[in-house]
Amino acid sequence: MHEPALINPLEQENWNNLLISTPGYSFFHTSNWADVLSKSYNYKPFYLCAREENTFISLLPMMEVDSAFTGRRGVCLPFTDMCEPIAENAQQFQKLFDQAVVIGRKRKWKYLEFRGGEKYLSAEKPSQSFFGHTLDLSCGQQQLFSNLRDSTRRNIKKAQNENINVTISTSLQSMKDFYRLNTMTRREHGLPPQPYKFFQNLYDQVIARNMGFVVIASLRGRAIVANVYLNFGKEVIYKYGASDKAFQHLRANNLVMWEAIKWSCERRFQSLSFGRTEPENEGLMQFKAGWGVKPYQIYYYRYDLQKNVFTLNSSNINPLFNKIFSKLPRPVLEMLGRILYRHMG
Repeated sequence: MHEPALINPLEQENWNNLLISTPGYSFFHTSNWADVLSKSYNYKPFYLCAREENTFISLLPMMEVDSAFTGRRGVCLPFTDMCEPIAENAQQFQKLFDQAVVIGRKRKWKYLEFRGGEKYLSAEKPSQSFFGHTLDLSCGQQQLFSNLRDSTRRNIKKAQNENINVTISTSLQSMKDFYRLNTMTRREHGLPPQPYKFFQNLYDQVIARNMGFVVIASLRGRAIVANVYLNFGKEVIYKYGASDKAFQHLRANNLVMWEAIKWSCERRFQSLSFGRTEPENEGLMQFKAGWGVKPYQIYYYRYDLQKNVFTLNSSNINPLFNKIFSKLPRPVLEMLGRILYRHMG
């Protein structure tokens, strides 16, 4: 009963319609996100699902990451903060898991990674843990503003007094403005930027299809902060943020986030996810806490298909690489991003 079958969401025209009526869905379960990952990095989709009429009974989205450098594995899903397996009960999840293991062994995956799944995997030790943050939008703009930390409200008002212009856009130019700022921000963090091809695909498959938007703060006609948001159903997700550090003192980041919250409220979205945060990133944790968000923990689980056990993740980037990357010219970093990113998913 309700045996999961292997299916490609890119070949199902009504995929998102089935998804929207399925409890536990998110943007990251959509065919649009699958399309972005597949087109950008040549990942193969291996989605397991059981259907009943107009809904999914169970769903486990997986992509095969096949790399000569980092090995072949199945990930649910690459470059995704969280993608909960969907199942009506533990028995349905077990069917998904067993089928995924069969596929993984056939495909010679090193491991299978779940980005979420604590409901069914709580007895296992997670490979990594993060914090997630969700803002309930149902109380309306006025109450949301009252719920902000005093310093957050002050920062919003400071940015408003600095003649900063904020626009909410679905134009390709807005994505290009974001990409320019993103290469600067990634360099400051000692990381190569995602390839432009990824953001072009994100624009084509998501932003241009009214499933996301870009919020830009400009000073004298030049973009100084840009955030990318995704949306599906009743949820908005803050996915990417970038800024010019030279203008950090103007607090435009706060104004951009507030305008995104207002926009989402006006369109009757119910929640705004602030994405995942590493526990050691105290600055980002404090920034998100200032918005009145509800924090929760996100657990990743990695199942070693050779040893048949759940294992820890030991693939952190050497700090020495961060130092080297932070000194490289932007064109070199962009080239490295184009070469390396598909191996990192």
